Amino acid sequence: MDLIHEIRSRNAVLFAFGAICWILAAVLLVLAATTDIKVQNVNAWFKPFKFALATAIFAWTMAWFVHYLRDWNPTWFNWTVVVMLGFEILYIGLQAARGEMSHFNVRTPFYNGMFGMMAFAATVVTVYTAYIAFLFFVGKFPELPSHYVWAIRWGLVIFVVFSFQGFLMGSRMAHTVGGPDGGPGLPVFNWSTTLGDARVAHFVGMHALQILPVLSFYVFKSTRMTFVVAFIYLVLAVFTLVQALQGRPLVRTQHHTESTPLHAGQEH
Repeated sequence: MDLIHEIRSRNAVLFAFGAICWILAAVLLVLAATTDIKVQNVNAWFKPFKFALATAIFAWTMAWFVHYLRDWNPTWFNWTVVVMLGFEILYIGLQAARGEMSHFNVRTPFYNGMFGMMAFAATVVTVYTAYIAFLFFVGKFPELPSHYVWAIRWGLVIFVVFSFQGFLMGSRMAHTVGGPDGGPGLPVFNWSTTLGDARVAHFVGMHALQILPVLSFYVFKSTRMTFVVAFIYLVLAVFTLVQALQGRPLVRTQHHTESTPLHAGQEH
């Protein structure tokens, strides 16, 4: 409760948006457990659940970090996050309710336009986050431990790089490498267990935003170790991307067999 109170005191807008996303994620998880709408062999509600959960974590993380930028007003950033990521979650949820794909769905001019708008929304938030990373690199934070500041800096940088990695999936119109989307996957995450899956690196890289500062502040408490761990973490994220691009899954549970590509919106 102290943590929640602190986040709220640091940034009320991002706190409220994050709280809404936490609640929405819980509702979507219940829908995933109680309904059988499927898209590409996966319960349709898992995707908006994951997006709502990831957005809640991002909003509260950034609420925590931008508080340190004493001479910078976060108002525009706050509402950019709310509008852009709120739009993404709403559209993904709407498509789930209809049993339709949200990403890579260009079957109609409307779907094509909405897919482009989601890409635009993600780009705007990522570029704005990159600007915040710049402010952390040029700013002075005498009240904070040096190792913690560097962890925030590298967490932001790796987050931005692997946020943009999403365009690799967009350019391929698929996240699976070596076959169509919709094959066997890990529970909840749904990362392919037979083929490469670019979502793994996307996930690992973007969560550097939380993992590196926590490890640096609570565990390593050293600037040198923070650099070492950040480098190892970056190598790990790159490794998962290279592995995916070679068509290899993070965890293989069965061998790949040829299958027919699933059509957007097809229910199973």
